[in-house]
Amino acid sequence: MSRPVRVRFAPSPTGPLHIGGVRTALFNYLFAKKHNGTFYLRIEDTDQNRFVPGAEEYIFEALEWLGIAPSETIGKNEKFGPYRQSERKHLYKQYADQLIQNGWAYYAFDTNQQLEFRRNMAEASGSNFIYNWQTRNLLDNSLNLSEKDALGIRKDPKTRISEGEEYVIRFKTPVNEILELKDIIRGNIKFDTNLLDDKVLFKSDGMPTYHLANIVDDHLMETSHVIRGEEWLPSLPLHHLLYKAFGWEAPEFAHLPLILKPIGNGKLSKRDGDKMGFPVFPLEWKTDEGISSGYRENGFFPEAVVNFLALLGWNDGTDQEIFSLEELCEKFDLNRVHKAGAKFDPEKNKWFNHQYLQKQSDESLAEAFEKNVIEKNGKCDFSFVEMTKIVSLIKERANFVSEFWNLADYFFVAPTSYDEKATKNWKEETPGLMQQLISVLSTIEDFTSVTIETIVKDWMTQNEIGMGKVMQPFRLSLVGALKGPHLFDIVELIGKEETIKRLEKAIASL
Repeated sequence: MSRPVRVRFAPSPTGPLHIGGVRTALFNYLFAKKHNGTFYLRIEDTDQNRFVPGAEEYIFEALEWLGIAPSETIGKNEKFGPYRQSERKHLYKQYADQLIQNGWAYYAFDTNQQLEFRRNMAEASGSNFIYNWQTRNLLDNSLNLSEKDALGIRKDPKTRISEGEEYVIRFKTPVNEILELKDIIRGNIKFDTNLLDDKVLFKSDGMPTYHLANIVDDHLMETSHVIRGEEWLPSLPLHHLLYKAFGWEAPEFAHLPLILKPIGNGKLSKRDGDKMGFPVFPLEWKTDEGISSGYRENGFFPEAVVNFLALLGWNDGTDQEIFSLEELCEKFDLNRVHKAGAKFDPEKNKWFNHQYLQKQSDESLAEAFEKNVIEKNGKCDFSFVEMTKIVSLIKERANFVSEFWNLADYFFVAPTSYDEKATKNWKEETPGLMQQLISVLSTIEDFTSVTIETIVKDWMTQNEIGMGKVMQPFRLSLVGALKGPHLFDIVELIGKEETIKRLEKAIASL
């Protein structure tokens, strides 16, 4: 690569960071790390009307939680600061003026009402109004002022501006050119300039549009590669032409595929998450209208979210699915990013979390589960060692720590009801057998799983009692259903007194 790798994530603070935006940040992060480059973050807040309080803080917190925080941004290694576009406002006008001077842009004085009239007229004739090479010489701009004399409008645009008339600066798109541009992911793409419109670069409120600010900042911040979503592909010809107009070296571009809905085509939206019950934001987002759930609050491990997102549109060419962040940084390659959209699979998302949950230490999970038990039960009577043992017995069946309680509530609370299907195993002779079992358990001094199992099975063998006649009713008495880990591990953990108490209750109830 001809220059040092510098890539950026440039979100707008208009609300919570969508999971698609997170993947864009992740791919930029991975690319930078792979090439020993810099991943920086710039806040693009030129559209002050859409600014949402708290959104900027949310973006930083989300990336920090995911472990992909930028190495250069607001308040951190500000080599090319400021990193907030609203604080760079003084820079953009001079570049807009430069485009005016070299003939790549022009002043436009058309009012919203005039443009709306044009649109309505075009629509009435069955066409679309586009502000471009075909129409610009008929409109109220600095390219076409000589015909305005009869209306009494001064020819000099600077005079009009000095007198307070509102204006915008539009890009003057070249005519009759075919642009052949290269995208790292999509290869060579052709654009016909005659099909492009003359985009607004500078607004009447004194702020640049995204297009101008984005190009100026990427140049001044020495961005080497622009890795962004597919939705920005239509902007590629304009951005390429802006670099040409300024005489600057353009960065390399890569447009990432969309993240698609789980069912059908179309871009994944918040509504899809609400409808199907999965988060589309990394962190919870609260508004007056309600709360949108986040991956963190839903119990996802950040490593699992990163791993899942990395494989939405990319793979390393093998069947490997579990990657640490370090492995992703080492293996990531933009040439292996797919062109086609990647369908979001909520179940696969959970599967990744399951894999990472199994990797966690029993101690760390026990610590989290203990808080959950106290929240649900008001207390936790087990020692930390015992809690660690319980976790080791149930975690294989869970995708989230929040599922532990439903998998293990019988350790903490005796059953108050019994599974109806399972009670069919409670036969006429069962109460007598359970009473005998109580007598056997009462005599055991070393009340550990291995010892209890050995003595109980010896008793059944000596008395020629079938396993099913004892083990299923025994489990039903302790758990309330035919579920759970190894029965004698449950017996050891709840203890002799509680085991006998539950057996006696089942005899009386069933």
